[in-house]
Amino acid sequence: MGAADNQQVPELGGAGSHAVPRTNKFSSGKLTRLQMVDDEQRFSGFCKRRDKLSEYMQQRWGLADAGFDYNVVAVFGSQSTGKSTLLNRLFGTRFDVMDEGQRQQTTRGIWADRGTDAMPVLILDVEGTDGRERGENQDFERKSALFSLAVAEVLLVNMWETMVGLYNGANMGLLKTVMEVNLQLFGGSQGSKTLLHFVIRDHVSSTPLANLAKTLRIDMDRIWMGLNKPEGLEDAKLGDYFDLKFSSLPHKLLQPENFEQAALALRSQFVDTKSSEYVFQPEYKRRVPADGFPRYAEAVWEKVVSNKDLDLPTQQELLAQYRCDEIAAAALIPFRAAIDALRPRVREGEIVQGLGEVARTARSQALGAFDDQAARYHSEVYAKKRSAFVLTLDGELHALALNQVKNALSQAADTFSSQSHKALEKAESSDRSFSVVVGAVRKRVSTWFNDLVDSLTIEGAEWTLAAEVKQLEAMLDTITAKLREAEMERALKQLRRQAQDTLSEVVADRLNNPDEAMWSGVMAGFDAANAEAEQQLRRRMDMAEVYGGEQRSKLQRALRSGVWEDMVRALKEEVADQMVLLKLRSKLEDRFRYDEAGLPRVWRPSDDIDAQFAQARSAAQALLPLFSRIDTSASSTLPQPVSAAVGTFFPPGFDVERSLVLISASRQRELGKRFGREADALYLEAKRAMVTTQNH
Repeated sequence: MGAADNQQVPELGGAGSHAVPRTNKFSSGKLTRLQMVDDEQRFSGFCKRRDKLSEYMQQRWGLADAGFDYNVVAVFGSQSTGKSTLLNRLFGTRFDVMDEGQRQQTTRGIWADRGTDAMPVLILDVEGTDGRERGENQDFERKSALFSLAVAEVLLVNMWETMVGLYNGANMGLLKTVMEVNLQLFGGSQGSKTLLHFVIRDHVSSTPLANLAKTLRIDMDRIWMGLNKPEGLEDAKLGDYFDLKFSSLPHKLLQPENFEQAALALRSQFVDTKSSEYVFQPEYKRRVPADGFPRYAEAVWEKVVSNKDLDLPTQQELLAQYRCDEIAAAALIPFRAAIDALRPRVREGEIVQGLGEVARTARSQALGAFDDQAARYHSEVYAKKRSAFVLTLDGELHALALNQVKNALSQAADTFSSQSHKALEKAESSDRSFSVVVGAVRKRVSTWFNDLVDSLTIEGAEWTLAAEVKQLEAMLDTITAKLREAEMERALKQLRRQAQDTLSEVVADRLNNPDEAMWSGVMAGFDAANAEAEQQLRRRMDMAEVYGGEQRSKLQRALRSGVWEDMVRALKEEVADQMVLLKLRSKLEDRFRYDEAGLPRVWRPSDDIDAQFAQARSAAQALLPLFSRIDTSASSTLPQPVSAAVGTFFPPGFDVERSLVLISASRQRELGKRFGREADALYLEAKRAMVTTQNH
């Protein structure tokens, strides 16, 4: 091993660092990394290092006999973005990491190592792009990236969150070049796909990973569409050669614990074969046996090195790309300052007046600033960069407008609901229909909302708010249905209360003066109260525009069952134990203590007190079975038998038979015993009075 091979690597620190293994079972405590390609573009198979890769595959990594049961992962990204640190965290390797105090290039060339914990994975640590050590000579980084695409199943594209959306910072230009050349070199014979796994580092903003991924996916699609594809591959799609996957990691220094947890979760995608996120899928296999990998990798590198199409783009285009990015970044500063002043208010739910005008002015000024300076550069690069810049501006404005519209939707829904409730309450005594009352409120709310949407519209932007306008209409339709339902519920409650007041008087009167016509009177009261309630319900349904036959029938059945239940409740109050005993005692006393003329009896020795008492008690006891069950036979409304009313007069499933029983058989027996004792006491009192009369 050379000096670089023997260089000591600091132990991995930070919270949770113990979660990732640190030793390789094949290393015997030694470092197992190998510089596969040095910084002079020499492969390990050249010169003195000719058999090094084969030796490491056999002795150090134990992969030579793995057949097809191994995988290759490479990392790609800008210099000093923590690529080696990422690999060390994910696979337990010991690649050199950057000294934070030096901020200089650590990885030179391409290094390889096997994952620890017996992972059958070969990891390639590729020299970072944009390094100052190589300056403007980007030949090696393009060749190393192309090599990585050719041999690795999974290419980890390591980038900072702040690089997302940038062309150079996110290495999009380099990706475009190597993908284009990759098609030219291997397009006709490529038998497997490559997984481009973007790992977004220092993800500390509130932007969701899904949004960052969407931006990167759009960038990749644009790159692919703009590729100069070889003959016969003009219709090739990005998905034919590449799959895209996205992950993010928190800031390693600011959020060490979160970083370690996220790194461990990301590691599981490479080790847990049962996971749905497992990255090593059959379609990515290169179908190269492990013992043939050294020669295959050497042949690929030779082809990459000898290809002339890997020359740098023209300086004019590079300068245009660089300057357009700089100009766009500068123009974004005042643009974002203008909208950032309003963004917190919108996020807090406020509907900011004049937001649309501020957005249009900021957009116009930003585009003007960009065009003034960028239009002088390469026309094609300028046009593409301008389109990307417009997308950035409109994307941020669209998000802000959507947030404002979301606030407006919420306010519109609340206003429509509350004002409609109040308007319906006021209109209850009038003949104004439901649609007239609610429609007036809806028109006011819709006009206000549409005016707000129009104020946010930006001419020339590709996005619209038509979907949100439709969403409002759907929301108002839902609220209208609920208002109509609530209106009918309110009507049912009001009509039931009115019927209950009437029935309570009828029930109290008839049960306090019981006779053979008692139930006829109660049923007549029910029929009258129910008929009046139904008549009012039909009027209220007409006002609420409930025209569906089934819906009207359902409401009518609900009203009838409610009126019936209210009557049964009043009846049960009248036949409570004490109330029944009071009624029986009153009947007994009326027949026993008073004569036919209603005068108090004065018992004489010649009177047959026993016969009088027996008659009075029998008459009183006859009331108990009369009170025990409702007799509906005299009703002119209820179908007979009453069980036939279920599903027609009453709602389906209504237990009308059970409601007919006011006093159960067991209660009748108990009440009969209690009444008997009270009657006996009254009888004894009368006998004593008669004895007293005899003595005097």
